[in-house]
Amino acid sequence: MNRRELLTSVAALTGTTLLPEAVAQSGQQITHVDTKTGGPLLQSSVVKTESLRAEGAAPGAKAYVHFNGPTEQLAAVAAGLVTLEPGAQPHPPHRHPEEEIMIVGEGTGEFFINGVATQVKEGDMIFAESNVLHGVRNTGQTRMTFYFIKTMGKSTS
Repeated sequence: MNRRELLTSVAALTGTTLLPEAVAQSGQQITHVDTKTGGPLLQSSVVKTESLRAEGAAPGAKAYVHFNGPTEQLAAVAAGLVTLEPGAQPHPPHRHPEEEIMIVGEGTGEFFINGVATQVKEGDMIFAESNVLHGVRNTGQTRMTFYFIKTMGKSTS
């Protein structure tokens, strides 16, 4: 069992929080989008994927962030897409205060919610409540793409 598998197993079994900072301190490379609550309000716009730079350090996992910041209604919203090569995961299962919706755009994989693994494919949608342990891994033979939208209400910021 490698370090990533160990951290994922411990988190799933104990229900502990694995924050990106804790994972980063372990030396593991991750791809994670921190939701921005500061700065100017997001403005209505179109962001083309080809204009974005890939983010993240996890092998085989790239994040493209289209929007990230506060709005008039929300303390923060972050939205974009993540590509996962076969066998890749962006980070071990984790928790955060934002609610998150993920939509599988291509490929197949496995989503973990509160220690329960569910196989997913193109068109499937996942919702993770605030502070619920969740994660994803590409279990297929081709690239998996999923879109994410993380929202934080002003009362939770």
